[in-house]
Amino acid sequence: MLTIIDLVVLLCLAAQFAIAAYFFYLLYWLADDSAATSPPPALPDDLPRVLVQIPVYNEPMVVERAVRAAAALDWPRDRLKIQLLDDSTDLTSDMAHHAISRLQREGIDAEHIRRRNRTGFKAGALAAGMALCDAPYVAVFDADFVPARDWLKRAMAALLAAPKAAFVQTRIEWGNGGRNWLTRAQRLMQDAHFAVEQDVRARRGVPFQFNGTGGIWRRAAIDDAGGWSHDTLSEDLDLVLRTHLKGWGGVFLMEPHVVGELPQRLGDFGAQQSRWSKGFVQVARKLLPQVWNADWSGEAKFTTTIALGQQLIFPALVVGVVGLILSVMGHGRLLPIFGALLWMWLIAMLVVLLGMTWSGYHRLKRGGIAGYLATAATVPALIVYLAVANAGAILSAGMGRKTEFKRTPKTGV
Repeated sequence: MLTIIDLVVLLCLAAQFAIAAYFFYLLYWLADDSAATSPPPALPDDLPRVLVQIPVYNEPMVVERAVRAAAALDWPRDRLKIQLLDDSTDLTSDMAHHAISRLQREGIDAEHIRRRNRTGFKAGALAAGMALCDAPYVAVFDADFVPARDWLKRAMAALLAAPKAAFVQTRIEWGNGGRNWLTRAQRLMQDAHFAVEQDVRARRGVPFQFNGTGGIWRRAAIDDAGGWSHDTLSEDLDLVLRTHLKGWGGVFLMEPHVVGELPQRLGDFGAQQSRWSKGFVQVARKLLPQVWNADWSGEAKFTTTIALGQQLIFPALVVGVVGLILSVMGHGRLLPIFGALLWMWLIAMLVVLLGMTWSGYHRLKRGGIAGYLATAATVPALIVYLAVANAGAILSAGMGRKTEFKRTPKTGV
């Protein structure tokens, strides 16, 4: 029995070292890639039609602002359509109705779309909206996200300049990123995701994530991949991989950015992360066999596999700690191999934590070293919280259990 426990501990450590190797890969290419920034592409004279979709579900604090921001986008009015995809069951629908009516009176092509039920959740709403409009490009914003007036022109220029790109994803800023310790810690981790992970993977030409908002899809790519699917909780990641399997790519832009909102309460943050984690595991179950059999480079297969599996670090932490305690109790001591591996683990995790978070923090000019260290010190505690809170949900998703799509509450800050 002790041998089995020791083997489980070794497997948990191996999984964490594999995930650490992925982050070492990102840091290596962030430091090594010195390619000059190319000038932004110009828009053609004949601008295409664009559909802007805003899916909402019981979000009364932000729905009017979202509609106004979409209407303010700098694009010819006869080539821009706005859809408010409203599955709400509260007063959001009344507010949405009045907001869309005001736009219509101003001559803006806007539509308030209500479904009889919430089938397919966000993916179902996006697919239903696309069925009502044949615009060749589709911008997507969650209800709490606010683009700048020139966002659409700058993002569309990049997408039109890359005919084999299925989508363009822009970086996300956070309007409440400095509100409390939790939002500061989240912003630090999100900066690492966008300024390091997304940027490096895009520049390396390997699949990277569409973040569900703040981006534009090419309809031809969506159709080629079979459309939106709602059999996972990460419909955006699912579609990205299916388009890549069809030979499409993606474009990531540090600028322009969109501004969104981070969860301000620990419970809301945990629920959001649980949904994301389960979604990643569901996509891995669905598409990893196709990824491994695809005609992709080894680099693309490695990064995609580890990126999908990195959520397993949470159950691996929990199971590994419990197993290590049982091993020490059973043997009466810490085995030398585990002692050596724990030191290696500690060094690897410190390099990942500091390398990833400092790179994003420094690149985006968030502040001085003291502010960085104070925020970075809270991240390990947050990861431990996620490991304990989400380990069971991740394992259940790995075994195929389906759960409801739960939106994160928005306050409009």
